Amino acid sequence: MVCSTGTGAVRVFFDAILHPHRSLGRGGFRMLMAVVVAMNIIIAGIFVANGAWPVVPFCGLDVLALWLAFRVSYRSARQYERVRLTDSALTVQRVHWKVPERRWSFHPYWLRVSHDERAEHDRRGFAAGHVMLSSHGQSVRVGSFLSPDERSAFALALGDALRAWRRPRCPAEPAG
Repeated sequence: MVCSTGTGAVRVFFDAILHPHRSLGRGGFRMLMAVVVAMNIIIAGIFVANGAWPVVPFCGLDVLALWLAFRVSYRSARQYERVRLTDSALTVQRVHWKVPERRWSFHPYWLRVSHDERAEHDRRGFAAGHVMLSSHGQSVRVGSFLSPDERSAFALALGDALRAWRRPRCPAEPAG
């Protein structure tokens, strides 16, 4: 066992920031929009050449709809959850673009981490698994937007950090 003397600084046992996954980056989005716009220009040109010019404005509606969908998707990607375990508390901070920031604080000694991965899907189509942090009647679900493998890895890492926190501290060195 390695013991160190404290300098008064807060020890951090675990610090994770969880972000929802987005498979298409900004560069990919620009490329996709360029291809969609080019295809729409070609299709609009064909309609104009055949005398169906009133169809042209509708060719831009699908570009607009796709752009709006990605804008909403990228806005929701700004959400995150931060789970931090220090000497005195485990705190969960949830930041979402639609609602005010929320915080929960637990005493690590009493904290229970439960991880449940079920193959069922909820009514929105998401896997029903979760990581639940609970203590003294208060509980919070974290990482709901993570994949099942990511949730498992997160639960294991947090459990390891809690075990490290619960290990007895080194005895004070004798003066002399």
